[in-house]
Amino acid sequence: MDNRAEVREFLTTRRERVTPERVGLPEGSNRRVKGLRRSEVAALAGVSVEYYTRIERGAIGGASPEVLDAIARALLLDHAEQAYLLDLAHAAGPVGRAVRTRRPRPSSLHRTLQWTLDSVTGSAAIVRNGRMDMLAANSVGRAFYRDAYDMPGTTPNFARFIFLDQRGVDFHLDWERAADTAVQILRAEGARNPYDKEHHELIGELSCRSVEFRRRWAAHNVTRHGTGVKYFRHPVVGDLTVAFESLELASEPGLTLTLYTPEPGSPSEERMRLLASWAASEDAGAGRHDSEAEATNA
Repeated sequence: MDNRAEVREFLTTRRERVTPERVGLPEGSNRRVKGLRRSEVAALAGVSVEYYTRIERGAIGGASPEVLDAIARALLLDHAEQAYLLDLAHAAGPVGRAVRTRRPRPSSLHRTLQWTLDSVTGSAAIVRNGRMDMLAANSVGRAFYRDAYDMPGTTPNFARFIFLDQRGVDFHLDWERAADTAVQILRAEGARNPYDKEHHELIGELSCRSVEFRRRWAAHNVTRHGTGVKYFRHPVVGDLTVAFESLELASEPGLTLTLYTPEPGSPSEERMRLLASWAASEDAGAGRHDSEAEATNA
């Protein structure tokens, strides 16, 4: 990701969406720009027009947290957008420029994490990284995203499933929302880890193969994806309405555990039970096949 270009495009798009009325300024009759002028943002943030202009053009590395907070308030940034701006500034600063590679990720997660996932029986539990790779799951989670796990060639990935597989489109009943969220998570991750080669490769792949992804990527939106309700059409058990909760893992920095849980007593809860039963029978069948293969080879 080109940090200067990203800063420029992010601040420009945020400035263009804020009308003068929203920040208590007169509309005027000779306005030629969409949203606020740079001079108006500078005045609201308490900095000079020249200084704000340099920041918007990408020279953000030396900006203090106080200045960035003031700009965030002037542009009415939400918490996710403010965090994104701070990440961009960190990446452009001396410390960020000095760190050109990420700390290597361990080849496997703590085995106790899988034990914990396996203890969850009434919900689908998935662990992902910032690139939206599915790194671990319980039995119900693997059954829930069975088609994503069936995609050939790479680690199962939420974004690839949403944008590059028709089964992902059919699975998400609110596909537009799912697509928006996936792009926003990936863009936020790009600012947190700007030198992640695999992240760049994923963005390049999705941009080349999906018009819908390119359109959303160009909007420069970010989000915090913590809790809510999602709607799915599962190929085995049918329609599911589930609440989700996403938790950052203290033991595995950069990883997120998401639980998908239906409302107690609802039809979705019964269908989730059916899915759990189906997953258990599939796992048992796979275990039998493995045992038979071992006996044959012995």
